[in-house]
Amino acid sequence: MQRVCFLLKVRQDRVDEYRARHADVWQEMRDALSATGWHNYSLFLREDGLLVGYLETEDFDAARAAMEATDVNARWQAQMAPYFEALDGTRPDEAMTPLTEVFHLA
Repeated sequence: MQRVCFLLKVRQDRVDEYRARHADVWQEMRDALSATGWHNYSLFLREDGLLVGYLETEDFDAARAAMEATDVNARWQAQMAPYFEALDGTRPDEAMTPLTEVFHLA
């Protein structure tokens, strides 16, 4: 199982709204994430907007590609894009660049 951690930056003036949106993620989106191999997916948000994402998957590239092929992902990403800083025209899911794991205590 591959562990993936990534960072994104939520606009500080939209942190509360971003939290509220994630209090009730669409069931259709939750089902699609599970079906495409996103397991133990968590998001952590600091007050200044730093977003830390973590998930486990067999193959992150394949899981991302499978999600990209869903209609629900396109709708969700379009709604989420305005919450983020420095996307430079990419969708939030495209900006998820995995960090390099340097230690893991099994």
